[in-house]
Amino acid sequence: MNNEVIDGIKQALGPAGWIDEVSDMAPYLADMRGIYTARTALVALPKSTDEVSAVVKICAGAGVGIVPQGGNTGLVGGSIPGETGDEILLSLGRMNKLRAVDTANNTITVEAGCVLADIQAAAADAGRLFPLSLAAEGSCQIGGNLSTNAGGTGVLRYGNARDLALGLEVVLPDGRIWDGLKGLRKDNSGYDLKQLFIGGEGTLGVITAAVLKIFPAPSDTRTALAAVPDVEAAMALFMRARETAGETLTACEILPRIAIDFVLRHLPECRDPLAESHPWYVLIELTATSRATDLAATLETLFAETLEAGLVSDGTIAATGEQAHQLWRLREGIAEVQKHEGASIKHDASLPLSRVADFIEQASAAVTARLPGIRPVAFGHLGDGNIHFNLAQPVGADGDEFLARREEFYRLVHDIAEAMGGSFSAEHGIGRMRRGELEQYRSGVELDLMRKIKATLDPKGIMNPGKLVDGG
Repeated sequence: MNNEVIDGIKQALGPAGWIDEVSDMAPYLADMRGIYTARTALVALPKSTDEVSAVVKICAGAGVGIVPQGGNTGLVGGSIPGETGDEILLSLGRMNKLRAVDTANNTITVEAGCVLADIQAAAADAGRLFPLSLAAEGSCQIGGNLSTNAGGTGVLRYGNARDLALGLEVVLPDGRIWDGLKGLRKDNSGYDLKQLFIGGEGTLGVITAAVLKIFPAPSDTRTALAAVPDVEAAMALFMRARETAGETLTACEILPRIAIDFVLRHLPECRDPLAESHPWYVLIELTATSRATDLAATLETLFAETLEAGLVSDGTIAATGEQAHQLWRLREGIAEVQKHEGASIKHDASLPLSRVADFIEQASAAVTARLPGIRPVAFGHLGDGNIHFNLAQPVGADGDEFLARREEFYRLVHDIAEAMGGSFSAEHGIGRMRRGELEQYRSGVELDLMRKIKATLDPKGIMNPGKLVDGG
């Protein structure tokens, strides 16, 4: 790394604006899954958009790569540098100001380093709801959420991060600042530039602030867990819930019994939700902003009809907020407990709703035939077709040997998803991990367009090198 570049960045950011001690940089260089090794000569910690711009200009002048990082909760290696040590890591954590709340316009303007849970809390303090909700919301940052087009549990009703952003502020690869912080629902004045950067994984520029939609706070929330015999019944229950509850249906998650067993085994505060075990469970949440809407009656009607139809075997409706929390803890605990069951190969597939059941059945059969004893754990966002199809190693198997077959199982599962009109990446993104699949499954025309966009906006290729797609 050029010392002139390092010294220039240090001078631009001041004494509190950088880290260069190896031990202090370590937390920024470890990915969530422990798959990648990363090195850098400097972690830059800007506290303003102007400081981000200064860093980018210095790096652009020297042709030095920049890796933007939010909360570092990504799952595909998109927010850490490579192994060579010739890239600067740009952490946005100090840019955590709440710039404005406009309750008349139902918007909140925040800087990229704001933690998602803090934005939720700020909206709640204003009597509003910011609906983006993820398991990592206590540490992930909104800049990263937007850069990866994060999904989460509220997509069914509110959409992805892309649907929640009205405007952005972005530092471009040459250091210029684009101020697109408009809170408009309609603006038909040319290309919608913000959409290039949302989901762009930091490869086209650095998101530094955003205007986000907020919504009236729910006046009532009801949560229920239903036991079903198979995934076909789960899908039928979802369709019935969509018809019965209408727009009050906020979340619909599917959980297999094996996931419940994992959670109960490793999270002692959790309890089995029903008296008997069942093959599959569906977690449903309804929210309303009007007291005139009787959510309890809606759930009772839904349960009565689906029990009679044989779709539901048993179920429970949370009577208190704590009971609702306990039901959600079963779902949210799945990701954290899998590590206690040994090595895990994770897939993030998206399917048309009509093919979800077929995908789970065929993929489970395929991986079991390939490796007897493997333990498929298929769970996730039933309402939007996003299934996290994770594979736990066979009991007693060697974890390293299992992970060495990662690419083999990726190909096996992703081929099935793509053949059904699905996608190998629903909400986790591409990063470093999925670049091979992007090349494999996307058409030549799509790849050509992506490369041309990258080459046009970032001709020097300095923005998050080696992630998503290279210019061409």
